[in-house]
Amino acid sequence: MKDIDAIAVLQEPVRRRLYDYVTAQGREVGRNEAAEAVGVARTLAAHHLDRLAEAGLLESGSRRLTGRSGPGAGRPAKVYTRAPAELAVSLPARDYRTAAELLAEATEEAGLDAELCAAARRRGEALRGSESPDSGLEEAMETLAARGYEPHLEDASAGQAAPVVRMRNCPFHAVAERFPPLVCGMNLALLEGLFGQAGPVRARMDARPGECCVVLEHSKSNEN
Repeated sequence: MKDIDAIAVLQEPVRRRLYDYVTAQGREVGRNEAAEAVGVARTLAAHHLDRLAEAGLLESGSRRLTGRSGPGAGRPAKVYTRAPAELAVSLPARDYRTAAELLAEATEEAGLDAELCAAARRRGEALRGSESPDSGLEEAMETLAARGYEPHLEDASAGQAAPVVRMRNCPFHAVAERFPPLVCGMNLALLEGLFGQAGPVRARMDARPGECCVVLEHSKSNEN
């Protein structure tokens, strides 16, 4: 299926709500949960979820949702997660990814990492404009969501000393896969400029597979 055809699948309103719900969870989602979340019947949810999987927008599998195994554990249920493939449509056709990769390659070979980070920090400051840095993590999450990072709050009980904002999506993922130190450093500098290096939240590196390499946390100088 062509990218434009796969994206067109999302035009159906219920299907789009199901897709948005599944992708926002960052884990496997069963049919019952998805149906309840968007307020539709399970059979209708199953139809649309399978259609999304056929289009390559979701991946499907099966597991026991009870957490038990052996006799009496019940049959495995069908579950869905976001597909890793990246879809893009440009009319007329454009190839910005190749241009970005060539620029990244030239920057890396020329040893211009510091200059790239300085430019990224300036761009972040320009995007913020004259506004003061965001006052907390919730406001920062709104800013990140608007830029496609898909932020979520991970509280201290998840192994962190304090709450942090992690991001399920990296807007620069395709280029970051080929040039991780260069692009991740650029991303960190961009967010430092966007939120202010002396503001109430700070950005730092904390890479995890499948997520953005940068996290946000309360600035040490603003902790009680």
